[in-house]
This record gives sequence, C-alpha cells and structure tokens, in this order.
Amino acid sequence: MTLRKQDSGKKSFIRKIFAMGERNGKKECKGSFESTDLNSDLQLDRIGSTDSVMAPGEVQSIRVFVATWNVGGKSPHTNLNLNDFLKNDNSADIYVFGFQEIVPLNAGNVLVIEDNEPAARWLSLINQSLNNPINGGSRGLKPTSSLGGSKFFPKPSLKSISKTFRTVSRRKLKSCNCTPLELERKRSKDFWFRCQPSNVSEDGISSEEDDDEEDPNTFDISEISIPESCNETKYGLIASKQMVGIFVTIWMRKELVPHVSHLRIASTSRGIMGCLGNKGCISVSMLLHQTTFCFICSHLASGEKEGDELRRNLDVIEILKNTQFPKICRLPYSRMPDKILGHERIIWLGDLNYRIALSYSETRRLMEANHWDALLNKDQLKIERDAGRVFCGWKEGKIYFAPTYKYYYNSDTYAGDLKKSKKNRRTPAWCDRILWHGDGIQQLFYIRGESRFSDHRPVCSTFLANVMVVEGGLKKKMANSDMKVGAEELLPTNRRYYS
Repeated sequence: MTLRKQDSGKKSFIRKIFAMGERNGKKECKGSFESTDLNSDLQLDRIGSTDSVMAPGEVQSIRVFVATWNVGGKSPHTNLNLNDFLKNDNSADIYVFGFQEIVPLNAGNVLVIEDNEPAARWLSLINQSLNNPINGGSRGLKPTSSLGGSKFFPKPSLKSISKTFRTVSRRKLKSCNCTPLELERKRSKDFWFRCQPSNVSEDGISSEEDDDEEDPNTFDISEISIPESCNETKYGLIASKQMVGIFVTIWMRKELVPHVSHLRIASTSRGIMGCLGNKGCISVSMLLHQTTFCFICSHLASGEKEGDELRRNLDVIEILKNTQFPKICRLPYSRMPDKILGHERIIWLGDLNYRIALSYSETRRLMEANHWDALLNKDQLKIERDAGRVFCGWKEGKIYFAPTYKYYYNSDTYAGDLKKSKKNRRTPAWCDRILWHGDGIQQLFYIRGESRFSDHRPVCSTFLANVMVVEGGLKKKMANSDMKVGAEELLPTNRRYYS
C-alpha cells in the first residue's frame, strides 16, 4: 500500500470516529480537538502516545508585592507597625517578604544552631497585617493563645504556629500533578472515544507522610499556612524558610492557594569560606496554574573596599550555578526546572550589598544637591551589570529613592554624619535591591519604606505577572482530518505541558 493510500485510510478512519460521536450525541468532542495553532498540534501518528500540549486557556495578570529588609539582627517588638512598610490595601495576590539579619550573625547562630524565635515573630506580625490590618497591624504584635497567651511578649513555638496557620499541607503544595504514563494513555483513549472527564487525584503523592507526623527535631518553618476557619483570613502562607539570618516568607490570596503545586525550597550558603550560612540565599520554586515562578532572597558579601564588588559578583554566579531544586516529580518528563534560570518568572530580592564607587564626602555632596543620576552612575551594581559581569539579562526599575544604607537606629541620619572617625563610617549606598528576569513581568512601582527600626530602609516593589490558566484540564489536541500527517511534523519530545 502506498503512503498516499495509508493517509487516505487514516483520514477515513477519523471521519468515522467523529460521525460515531455525533450519532451518540457527543458533538462536543469535535470542538475539543479543533486546532488553534497548526505548528503545535499533535498529529495522527501521535494518537495513544504520552505527549500532550496545553489546552486552550487564557493569560491572567496577578499582582505580586515584593519587599526586602535587612533588620540588623533585631527581633520585632510589640509596637512595630508593618502597615507603613506594606502600604497594605490587600491589592496584591502574592506577598513575598525577604529579610536579612533577622538574628545577629554571631558564632552561636552561624556555627551552632540558629534562633527561630524572631522568624516566628515576623510570621505572626505579617499575618496580623495581611489578615487583620485594622485590629492587628495597627498595634504591632499582640499576645495570642496560639503563641503562649502571656500578657508579656510570648516566646512562639514554630511547631505550634505551623499547626495553627496551616490550611493546605506542605505535602499538597509540594504535590506533583503531572499525569502518570498509564493514566495518560487511559485518559487519551477515554477522551477520544467516550469523551469522559479525567479523574486524576488532586494530591498526586498520597503515599507520603502527613506533615503533622514530622519529627519536631527536624521541623523547619517552611510548612506554615493560615487556617481557613478564620473568617478574616484573606491570605495563606505558602512557604517560609530560614537560613541563619536570611528569612523568606511567601503569602498568597487563599483563592489562589489550591492552584499551587511543585513547591520546592533550596538554600545556598556563601558565607565564611564560601560554605557557611551567614551569607547566601534561599530560593523558592513553584508552579502557579501553568506558570513557573522562582523567588530568590539573598544576602551577599559585604564590604566597601575596592574589589569587594567582585566578591558579590561571584556570589551571584555561584548561586545561579549551584542552586539545585529537589526533584518532586516521580515522572521523568516533568516540565519543572531544576535551576533558577529555567523558570518563566523570576524575582531576586535582598541585601545585595553593592556600594557607591565614590568617597563618603563626594557621595554626601551629590546627595545634598539631589544629583541622583550622577550618583546612580557610580552605583556598583549598575556598573557591573552594564559591563556584563553580573545579572546579564536581568532588569531593575529606575531608582528614585535615596540610598537605603546606613542609618543610625531610630533615626533619619546616615551613620557617619556624626562620626569623626573614618574607621566606622559607612558611605551611603543602595544595598537593598529588587531585580527580575523573564518575560511577562511588568513593574508598577519601586520604592523604599521609612521605618526607623533598622539601619537599613526596607525596599518594596509591585509587579504584574502573567499566568497561564488552562481551562478544562489536560486535553489531547488532535489534527483535523484534512491536515497532512508526517513524522517530520511531530512536536519535539521535550515540549510537554501538564495541568
């Protein structure tokens, strides 16, 4: 039989299938297989294969609020108010908070065991500000029964906070919703011949232990979420992680939480001897609907001597090179990236520690004259990016705010203005930064807060990020009967999408 006769036979077969569907009152099947992109449709030769493509869906824009703050080793007190910092009107869909130096970077915290109590306090404070901004945010932290119930400031238990805040277990957020091979084949046949909806388990990894059974000695705070039982709850905690002084926590509007999967967290140490956690980063990877996100909170090498910027460059290079997210998917064809730059939407925040390549007196002279462009031209991060030595392909919004470092505590005066000794004087600098990578992200604003709590000012930004939302779940897209069939027209094997 010639190739032309084979093609004719396949087309005849496909017409019979559609005719059978129409006689059985299942005309909707044909519409499900209509092509929207001729270059990306699966051809007839792929019927029964394991490859699938994304079903027709829509692109939605979500608001992502991102904030970074070096808090100088100070734990939040009862009168600290985050509302000025957040400027919170519950307008964002996702809140990402990155802290540096939440504990003093002493030998005990770096070499022995890190202190988790400040992290628990920050979680409680953020929860009050996001979920109860009128009653909780305006008064700072307040004692609650879940945190000890003392009239004095309680010492929180991370495990108890985890149980109190959790609505969706970490196991569920980590779950892989990629379709197994056998079920994929069954679903394709059912959909093709019977038009039956799939019946995939939402959990995906039900054999894993429940988070509540974890050994408290190995507990980390990346498992905290907010219970839905509270009527005022608007945001759920998706991920939190501490590495010595670095602490990142991500909150999401609770309606979006069920659409998160493949949550993974990786820590990279770049501190003393390149291996301790006093410097480095925490990275969080997730899949929201069908779009991959990665958030990196970092604290890079300090110092304002000439050449110190090269150590910061090296920190960035090593973080991008060595950060490896753990594999969650049990299937070999998962589309989740293992590296930071494999994600579609990436936001990097933190105390990057880049300084201004000028003397203290010249920097202060330009600041007093409001010559911000001249000052920005001497910003080390801008110089290094323009030279192509670091953050190639990354973007940063235009800076319209004063340098965020270094201030006297509880003061608007830069440290050094009152010091006669040059030894302890620090040149003002834009140490605290937010950058992004990837298409589909638009920055709405880039500002600093004015809290005097620390020697750094917090920096925050809001982004609009595009998210692909698939309608109807996983679908097989088949070619129309009058389309050409050929092995050379098949999709590449690495182009697979899963709901």
